Amino acid sequence: MLNESKILNLIGRKEELFEEDVNQYDRELKKIVSSSSFLVIGGAGAIGQAVVKEIFKRNPKKIHIVDISENNLTELVRDIRSSFGYIDGEFKTFALDIGSVQYDSFIKSDGQYDYVLNLSALKHVRSEEDAYTLMRMVDVNIFNTDKTIKQSIKNSTKKYFCVSTDKAANPVNLMGASKRIMEMFLMRRSKDINISTARFANVAFSDGSLLHGFNQRINKRQPIAAPSDIKRYFVTPKESGELCLMSCIFGENREIFFPKLSESLHLISFSDIAVKYLEYIGYDAHICNSEEEARNLVTTLPEQGKWPCFFTPSDTTGEKDFEEFYTSHEKLDMDKFKNLGIIKNKPKYDESKLINFEDTLNKLKQNKSWNKKLIVNEFLKIIPEFKYVDYGKYLNGKM
Repeated sequence: MLNESKILNLIGRKEELFEEDVNQYDRELKKIVSSSSFLVIGGAGAIGQAVVKEIFKRNPKKIHIVDISENNLTELVRDIRSSFGYIDGEFKTFALDIGSVQYDSFIKSDGQYDYVLNLSALKHVRSEEDAYTLMRMVDVNIFNTDKTIKQSIKNSTKKYFCVSTDKAANPVNLMGASKRIMEMFLMRRSKDINISTARFANVAFSDGSLLHGFNQRINKRQPIAAPSDIKRYFVTPKESGELCLMSCIFGENREIFFPKLSESLHLISFSDIAVKYLEYIGYDAHICNSEEEARNLVTTLPEQGKWPCFFTPSDTTGEKDFEEFYTSHEKLDMDKFKNLGIIKNKPKYDESKLINFEDTLNKLKQNKSWNKKLIVNEFLKIIPEFKYVDYGKYLNGKM
């Protein structure tokens, strides 16, 4: 199991990114959290668990966690109890789908929270390959977000926070575009409730990520594959929790928090991390020329202190050449925090386009008939500048 310090080392850093900002505001954080109640939606995922821990250790009056994964919720409770113990306030988990009638009943029975944090998302580019998973991405990332905001407004919630992504800035894939559209829905609801969000770097070794996959491949005695030409910014799980909490508590209406680019946050390739990871667990990376060679050598190389790796240039749909947290058209505040930047938004959106998008997608779902092209066309109507190219190759077609 990799701890925070080891993850920092593997992504090429020595110090935590937000430590100075969190320490400076920690007294105020503790004061606010300890006097407030929280609902964390999607709280059993990698980012969600990190957020829950940041809230829990500051002794909230009430914290409820909702997630569709019963197993992850169970592990979260065990982890919390083993790491922090107990709080004076109420700590409960609920295995619920936020799109369900059961969730609606749950909100109707209580629903009284000062802060609602939505960490639920379909975040994989691979989820946009087929039309059916893509439609679920629209539901989870856009419509369920809008639904939970409206419930929060009805229940007089003080603040609503949800996670966006760096891929929402000038998106090139449908996942990033879905988050960009979500941000537009947020702007519309910000007239009725205070909303803040965060655009993320990649969370290193989070569930389902390629780096987490390195652990899985080793445990299953399988070769490691990674793109050689894709570089990304990475934060640790703890840093992801800190980023969300800082935005939730201190973000003003419509503000988007993001990590500042500096020497502390730099680009690193997946293949470079793979090599460092293997060194950490005692192996030299052996570069193979094909998937078949890598699969064959995994039966013999590990005994020689080597692990077969297959590194190739990326040629699949949806991969962005570079990462950015904001566009040239967005107004920034780079002075309030040391390592946190802020995008200052005005409530800019086209009401008619949002209504048309929602109506069209709902009609497709009611008819139980749609294809990927129809959904992409609706994305293009609401984001005309969206540069989406389908190469016909997807991550599920690779090792």
